Amino acid sequence: MTHSTGRVSARLPLTSDLDLVRARQHVRQLTAELGFSLVEQTKLVTAASELARNALVHGGGGRMECAEVTNGDVRGLRLVFSDEGPGIADLDQALSDGYTSGEGLGMGLGGARRLVHEFSIDSARGCGTTVTVTSWVAAPPRPREGS
Repeated sequence: MTHSTGRVSARLPLTSDLDLVRARQHVRQLTAELGFSLVEQTKLVTAASELARNALVHGGGGRMECAEVTNGDVRGLRLVFSDEGPGIADLDQALSDGYTSGEGLGMGLGGARRLVHEFSIDSARGCGTTVTVTSWVAAPPRPREGS
C-alpha cells in the first residue's frame, strides 16, 4: 500500500506503567481527532496497549512514535513501538493464535495484528524489536446518484 507520512506527532517513552497509560491516552486522542469511529479507536488503543506493554515488559522499556499518514484522501495513524531488548526468539510462535507470555491483555502479538489494518515486525535476538502498525479512517460513503 502506498502512503505518505505526515509529521511525527509524538515520541513517547515506554519505561513505566504510567507511560503505558499516557501512550493509550495519546492514541485515543489522536484517533478521535482523525475521525476514527469509536470501534476503530478502541481497536487501535487496545493494540497499542498490548504493544507498549510488550516493549516495557519484554524489551526492558522502549518508545512509541505516532504519525498521521495518508493514502489518497484517506487518513490513518501509524504507530511504531521499538525497544532494544533481547528480541523475539521465535516470531512464528509469538504471532500464533493463543500464544501469550502471561503478561498484558493475553491477546499477544497475533491479537494486536488482527486489530489493525497493517502490521509489520522486525526482531532479531540481541537486537531488540520494532513493531509498526497502521490503521485507516474509513473513507466516507460516496453520495448516491440523484440524491
